[in-house]
Order: sequence, then C-alpha cells, then structure tokens
Amino acid sequence: MDPQAFIRLSVGSLALRIPKILLNTSSRTDDKKDFSTQCSCEIKLRGFPVQTTSIPLMPSLDAAPDHHSISTSFYLEESDLRALLTPGCFYNPHAHLEISVFTGKKSSHCGVGAKRQQIGVFRLEVGPEWGEGKPMILFNGWISIGKNKRDGAAELHLKVKLDPDPRYVFQFEDVTTLSPQIVQLRGSVKQPIFSCKFSRDRVSQVDPLNGYWSSSGDGNELESERRERKGWKVKIHDLSGSAVAAAFITTPFVPSTGCDWVAKSNPGAWLVVRPDPSRPNSWQPWGKLEAWRERGIRDSVCCRFHLLSNGLEVGDVLMSEILISAEKGGEFLIDTDKQMLAVAATPIPSPQSSGDFSGLGQYVSGGGFVMSSRVQGEGKSSKPVVQLAMRHVTCVEDAAIFMALAAAVDLSILACKPFRRMNRRRFRHYSW
Repeated sequence: MDPQAFIRLSVGSLALRIPKILLNTSSRTDDKKDFSTQCSCEIKLRGFPVQTTSIPLMPSLDAAPDHHSISTSFYLEESDLRALLTPGCFYNPHAHLEISVFTGKKSSHCGVGAKRQQIGVFRLEVGPEWGEGKPMILFNGWISIGKNKRDGAAELHLKVKLDPDPRYVFQFEDVTTLSPQIVQLRGSVKQPIFSCKFSRDRVSQVDPLNGYWSSSGDGNELESERRERKGWKVKIHDLSGSAVAAAFITTPFVPSTGCDWVAKSNPGAWLVVRPDPSRPNSWQPWGKLEAWRERGIRDSVCCRFHLLSNGLEVGDVLMSEILISAEKGGEFLIDTDKQMLAVAATPIPSPQSSGDFSGLGQYVSGGGFVMSSRVQGEGKSSKPVVQLAMRHVTCVEDAAIFMALAAAVDLSILACKPFRRMNRRRFRHYSW
C-alpha cells in the first residue's frame, strides 16, 4: 500500500513572560489577576479553524517552559500547501501562521465586565520549504511581542515544527448497509483492498460471531426493529475472502424511557474484534464503540471509543469522544494531540501483535493523528472516507480493524435515529 503525503504543523512549548512593570501599571487588582491567571492565545492558519488554548505565565526569568508539550496541530495535504502558497489579496498577499496573545476573558454578559486585552502577535510566513516533506523546526525560543518597547515587551516562548505524517486513505464505494467494496485512494487511482459484508441477525449457525449473541428467529424482525436495533454486524474481508476484522452490536440501540431516541444514560454499543491468532475461527476483542443521540437545536450523535484488553475496558483508556452532526454528518477522529485526558497519548496495539496490551500505559512518541472517518448525516448516501496514519499500520490486517471501526461509526448515525421516523420505506431502502 502506498501512502499519501501529509504534513503535521505543531505548535507547542508555549509560555509567556510579562515584565513586572506592566503588571504594576494596572490600576485595578482584578486587572493584575487577569494578567497572572488568564493568559490565552488564538492560533490561526488560513483555511483552517481558529484554535484557542491557554498559555502558562512564567513566575520568573529562570523558569523554563514545558519543551515536550503540544498545544495544537494542523494537518496539511498537498492541496492545502498549494492554497497557502498561492498569493492572496492585495492587503494580505502571503499566508502566515498567526498567534495572537491575550489576557483576561471574553465578556459573556452582553458586553458588561472586563474584556480580553491583546498584548501581542507572533507571525510566521508560510514558505516553499513547508512542502519539502522533511522534519523541520521553523521556530524555537523566546520572542518579544507587543509594542511597549520602552518599558519592556511581553515575551512569548513557542516551538513550531513540521513533520511528515503520511497517511493511507480508503473509501467505502457504497453505503455500508449495501456491503460495499473498500478501495485505497492514491490520487486518481483506486485500488481494491477489502470488501465489507453487512448483515442483520441473519447468520449461519457456523458463524463464530454467533457466540456473542443469540438470534431472535421469531419472524417479527421488522416489528422488533421498530422498538430496538440489534443484531447488526459488519465483517471486513481481504482480497482472498478471509475475514480479517468485524464489528457487531452488543448493547441494543433502544429508546430511553419517556422519549423516542437513544440517550446517553443507555447508549448502544459495538464490539470491534479481530481474528484470534491462538484459536482458529475465533475472535479477540479490540475496541468498544458506544453511541447515543444528543438533543438540541441541531441534534448530534456522540461516538465514544475505548480500547479493550481481554474483553475488558482498561481503566480510563478513552481514545475518542466525538460529536457528529445528525443532519450534516462529520468526522470521527482519534488524535492524541486533541484528546484532553492524560491517557490520550496511549499507543494503538497492532491487530497482528502478540495480544499483549500491557503497553497501553506508555506514551506514543510525539503523539498526534491516528485515524479519521468522515461520514454523512441521516438520510444521505454515506460512503465513509477513512484516513490512517502510516506509523500505525504495519500490515493489511492493521488497516482492516480501523475499517470495521469506521463502519460501526457510520452505522451508529442510522442506529441513533429517532424511532418515530423509522418506517417500512426506510427499511426497504437499506435492503435489510
């Protein structure tokens, strides 16, 4: 499999030094407190969402920032780089990485109260060297920001780094319920890699996955589906026809008491499994995906993914918890830079490893992107596009387990649809 070129732009080691004379010029005690406890910044790159993060204030000139911390990352593919290097308008011909530093908080009471104060801006121009595909430190150290040169300007410490981050890109060629082929994308070339087989509790008695649930076999499957969604299963096969990964519902998707949707108090759940190397025709648990519907002005489906060991959750090894728009769809993501928990930088065990999950407590060197899957919203033809970091894929079977996870995420959008909207026409459309 040939990967596609991606670049990871990381901003980290953030710290701020503010001269005492600037703190002493504040007339109010609250202003001084804002300087000392509420420093933040907005990180901007043209074409990407603005990232906001806090900045620690150094207590003394001798204090050192955390040289290993990463505050945010941008992932750029070739088209992103071309867009950034294309001259812009007359007033802004060159793209920049821009970091605006503030003290204080944004006012949240109709403009009443203390507002943020901008104390400086750092800019780094995007250059052709960004596209060379080599590890590169663009900036590392302290720099003066702001305009108060007479009394001494505030100083910002940061480290801006470029790293190659090649990825494999896959796409389901049709909706998951129609058992599509999965191809690898490389430019305009599509190469078949896997096939996806969806079934709904109509399985042969010799299927090893039958041991995980009992088939209803009551002949009233359509009526039962109106009350609960269960028995859904997806198998991923390689080109030889061998099953190399699977995902299936273990906790039915049912409406919570007093409502017609799957609530957080009783989420539906999938088990993602891989072949057990020690026992032929057997499966070994690898991950658990929970999903439920979050109600609001615009409903969302929340997908929460844990890694498993020997069929049990390992402490709080939460790898991802993502809200996906029920109407428009969105992206399921595993990215250790974006995961706020301390365990977020946990390595992903290879499906072809020895099965020893004791390494879950160790940190991934450098952290960063693991996988993403873009899906469509309800009522739309969803053909998931999956990206995998090359460093997490050592063989085809490693990629297959993430395809099963992506299929489970896609089907969870359907499984979390309000039950009152499920009708016979919908079932005929999905050919169950």
